[in-house]
Amino acid sequence: MELEGKVALVTGSARGLGRAYALHLAKIGADVVINDVDMSAAKQYGEELTAPSVVDEIKAMGRRSIGIVADVTNQALVNQMVEQIIAELGHLDILVCNAGGALVPGPSYASSVPEDDFRRMMDINLMGTIFSCQAAAKPMKEQRSGKIVTVGSQAGLRSQGGGGGTGYSVAKAAIQHYTRKLASELGPFNINVNCIAPGWILSSRAIASGRNNPEMRDRLIGEIALKRLGWPEDCAKVVEFLVTDLSDYVSGQIIRIDGGVCLF
Repeated sequence: MELEGKVALVTGSARGLGRAYALHLAKIGADVVINDVDMSAAKQYGEELTAPSVVDEIKAMGRRSIGIVADVTNQALVNQMVEQIIAELGHLDILVCNAGGALVPGPSYASSVPEDDFRRMMDINLMGTIFSCQAAAKPMKEQRSGKIVTVGSQAGLRSQGGGGGTGYSVAKAAIQHYTRKLASELGPFNINVNCIAPGWILSSRAIASGRNNPEMRDRLIGEIALKRLGWPEDCAKVVEFLVTDLSDYVSGQIIRIDGGVCLF
């Protein structure tokens, strides 16, 4: 119960990787706030919950939990969310900025990505992360402690796909450098800021999009040193490291969780 008495906020946590982080943090003692734009999002990808909602799953573990519907691209709503957390749960010790993803359909080539598509991808990923970090930083600075984990990607560390996927890759690369800047600023307040960069993970959305189909799976495994795709729990274990005292002297780092895709 490493996180007994701690309060964590995981954005985008009604399904997928965010849900895995939330459940793992609750398992090791944290009270967890679930945030998403749709609290029933798991149904969209056939992800089975053990209770009616992720909030209920966490309460069944004996932890406190509340669910807050808020779009993290709206700064006012993010500020209200953090204010609600402080009012109802007393403090905020951990932030995991999971909300985001390659959620804008259509091609995204470096020389031709449409402006609206690029701006939307930056909003969903980069601005949502910035707004969440800025809102959480205020109470964390006041209490002079906190752990922030942002979510980048292997896509933000390398170029692949002949110039495709540019909007997502650039947004994740920006998150990764924003993490370094924020760590530098918040370090004197005893706040650790780090970033995880997942690789080919079998989230419910990725499975629904075909990542676990034999042809695609075999192609991706060819890129991975450990010769397997990752599972959400592989990422959740690293999040555990970054929000507990195991990482008290780690800040400003980009930690790849990719089985050895980015070997540099």
